[in-house]
Amino acid sequence: MIIRLVLAGVWLGGASLYAQGESPMLPKEDALEQLLSERESLEALEKAVVEARALGITEQAILEARFLFHVDRNEDVEISALLPEFIRRKKIFKLSDSEIFANEEDWLAVTEYVQAIAALQRGENAAFKQHITEAFWLSPKQGAAFAPHIERMRLMDAMKDIRVDFSMKHISILTGDEVSLESILGEKKGLLLHFWSPLSQECEATLADFFITAADLLEKDMAVASILPETSDKVMEEAKKMLVETEKKIPGAWLVDTKQSPLGQRLKVQSVPVMVLLSANGHVLFNGHPTEDDFWEALGKLNPAIKRPDAREE
Repeated sequence: MIIRLVLAGVWLGGASLYAQGESPMLPKEDALEQLLSERESLEALEKAVVEARALGITEQAILEARFLFHVDRNEDVEISALLPEFIRRKKIFKLSDSEIFANEEDWLAVTEYVQAIAALQRGENAAFKQHITEAFWLSPKQGAAFAPHIERMRLMDAMKDIRVDFSMKHISILTGDEVSLESILGEKKGLLLHFWSPLSQECEATLADFFITAADLLEKDMAVASILPETSDKVMEEAKKMLVETEKKIPGAWLVDTKQSPLGQRLKVQSVPVMVLLSANGHVLFNGHPTEDDFWEALGKLNPAIKRPDAREE
């Protein structure tokens, strides 16, 4: 028997739909669990959809599965593309057809959420605020899922008036020399600032991949500088040790943020890793996590030859 789940602060995210010890599952139940938990690839999802339809699983449940799939993969463009179907089903929604919503208000809240993401993609901040506010009103318990997008919009607004002074000088982690951002930029199309820390497990785990990305960007007319926000001697020593121990060619500049007027503070860097892409005149084109689609879109606008590596197919 399927347990109806409430999206209480976080999305379903592939959690099991079945109570412990409940077995065996019927073919329809098995197909439904596979449908709602599939995250491997779009092709795998579509295969699960075909199997689900063949067993009579509702189109409402299929739409919910598509939504969860794209939410867990942080694919805002794809979430926006679901909007027409969400709007159509808003008029014909039946709670009995749903597999993840406990009440109609939760469903309506997610519909407002999808409308908010679509507005954000179009750059319509007023519409985004209207829809995300309505989503909160309809289902406050899902607030943790809505909040990151609000923070993202506020960060984007804050970046509009910032212009980085490239004459600023930073200390190199590797050599101890003073280096200006202007000398790093040179005649290149833009400057990528990579905020990182040796104390971050994610930064450590993705360092090798960043080396590959940075080397590729340097070949495609982009400047790259990694910035260590912490300025203590201990952290600087850890950072240098981590870089040296990679025993690889270290691409780009590796700098320590300044104590006076730190870049990280001005650019509102609160966690790492964070990528900040700057135009050649110092304006912020992107500020956020390196996995975001907008990061690669911003790079592509500076140089169309830059393409996002499809890590899911590797």
